[in-house]
Amino acid sequence: MNKDSVAKNIDEYIARFPDEIAIRLQKVRETIRSVAPDAEEGISYQIPVFKLHGAMVYFAGYKSHIGFYPTSSGIERFKEELSEYQIGRGTVRFPLNKEIPYDLIARIAAFRYAENIAKKEVLKK
Repeated sequence: MNKDSVAKNIDEYIARFPDEIAIRLQKVRETIRSVAPDAEEGISYQIPVFKLHGAMVYFAGYKSHIGFYPTSSGIERFKEELSEYQIGRGTVRFPLNKEIPYDLIARIAAFRYAENIAKKEVLKK
């Protein structure tokens, strides 16, 4: 497969990476799936996304880190726990030379899941 072509799904996306990164990306995927079993998987902005009543979280693989994109509310809510990582407004970088904090990813994804469910409930009223 041409690395420059856009992956059609998360399996295709992960398959493009060397094993050591692909294994971590798959574990991130499984971690998110464990707290958001009914969220829809997809590719958006050429990276994996989980959606439930809109985008919930994105993630991506890079040469030296895993990018995790829980939107600005996810970063703000867990800012203290994320302080040892490089963070931006809606982004956190988990370096590959450290243990990936899957438990923290699960808690952030669960927060975003609940946030999107609540948003949908508000829109219903």
